[in-house]
Amino acid sequence: MPDDAVTVAPHAYTVAVENDKVRVLESHMQPGEKTALHSHPALIAIAINDCKVLFTSPGEEPMEVDVPAATPMDFPAVDHETENIGDNEALVFLIELK
Repeated sequence: MPDDAVTVAPHAYTVAVENDKVRVLESHMQPGEKTALHSHPALIAIAINDCKVLFTSPGEEPMEVDVPAATPMDFPAVDHETENIGDNEALVFLIELK
């Protein structure tokens, strides 16, 4: 299993809140910025601004995702690399479920 997102990519992820139920990560990624392979448990993502990212998971086709601002999106547990393929900074809160 890949390492935790904050360990692998501290330039992109910081812990905003953590308790026994959830961990909330704040993610800031500039256009073209990438992360190495890392893992997340099941989570809810809420973008602060519209952004576009590319997720690459081992053994799967890369997936481009348009992430609309202020629209909660749920994601299953995943191992992936992330790249901001949009034209603006991607600002996203990730609510990881424990």
